[in-house]
Amino acid sequence: MDSTPFSHLRDDGQAHMVNVGAKPLQKRRAVAEGALVCAAETIEKLKAHALPKGDVLTVAQIAGIQAAKRTAELIPLCHPLALDAVDVAFTVEATRIVIRATVDITARTGVEMEALTAVSVAALTLYDMCKAVDKTMRIEGIRVVEKTKQ
Repeated sequence: MDSTPFSHLRDDGQAHMVNVGAKPLQKRRAVAEGALVCAAETIEKLKAHALPKGDVLTVAQIAGIQAAKRTAELIPLCHPLALDAVDVAFTVEATRIVIRATVDITARTGVEMEALTAVSVAALTLYDMCKAVDKTMRIEGIRVVEKTKQ
């Protein structure tokens, strides 16, 4: 057994993928959240479907779902997982779009990286699709807000 306090490092400091084979299958859920902060005018254009790149929320939602499914390809030591469900939802406020991703699985490992990746890619997609009309945007507050297992 490794004595390093970091699960992805061996005693010699080399990175490795954690062996989760002995862990029991459990229902797991992770929820992550973040926001795209933008000008009020950008929100008004979004609500009026007047952004030049079209339906940005639908495209960002699909991007977030795809990203969750491909997390292991992006984060080197993440396990490839067969996700049970991914939901990406938006709350449009006066000067920001809150992004919330919920990922469910029955597996030996958690899905917080998948939820974080979904939020991150959805935020990047929103940024990309709105950048022509708003140069002041910023992505902030990406974090895990819930992690459960049964």
